[in-house]
Amino acid sequence: MRYADAVSDASLWIFGYGSLVWRPAFPHRRSRPAYVEGFARRFWQGSTDHRGTPGRPGRVVTLLPDRHESLAREPDFTPERCWGTAYEVPRDDPEDVLAALDHRERGGYSRIALTLSIVDAGTPRRVEGLVYVATPENENYLGPAPLEAIAEQVAVAEGPSGANPEYVFELVRSLRAMGSTDRHVFAVAEALARRLRDSGDDRGGPPSRRRSEPRS
Repeated sequence: MRYADAVSDASLWIFGYGSLVWRPAFPHRRSRPAYVEGFARRFWQGSTDHRGTPGRPGRVVTLLPDRHESLAREPDFTPERCWGTAYEVPRDDPEDVLAALDHRERGGYSRIALTLSIVDAGTPRRVEGLVYVATPENENYLGPAPLEAIAEQVAVAEGPSGANPEYVFELVRSLRAMGSTDRHVFAVAEALARRLRDSGDDRGGPPSRRRSEPRS
């Protein structure tokens, strides 16, 4: 699918809500804080190629519509904006960027077009953009689990892009840096920090920047 077939805005905007927030690793003109509405970010996607292995998958984030049945089962679910980073890519030849992202997100993610609200000089501006989402139909989808179970799985997972805890803590660090919050992400990070402290692991907080790559 070529970008022009899906999005008609004057610029190509790519929205990252996972590792793309802090490590895009593709050429872009500029980046801006941005958010999408109507979707919730959850650590429900398995990572067997970046933050885990097929035998011990990690957990990374994906987006689900606010009306998804799994979210409806959460007793305290409240819709909130999903904050991340939007990247403007040169429109003249975006296919190399998209091909590289398709490869990076090959573990269950597909491109979709969504309306983004880009915050520039304090004023939101709505544009059409591309987002990589892993739906429940992909083979690496893990689905919901208790926070402590997610933390336990993340604590011991590691893959070619690095340790799974780094992914969680870097995402939290980046969201805090832009002044945004995410109840689920922060709750997972808190549960993970407790799990690591209880086991004597010194990674109980946002680490220094190291390797990374995985999910958007």
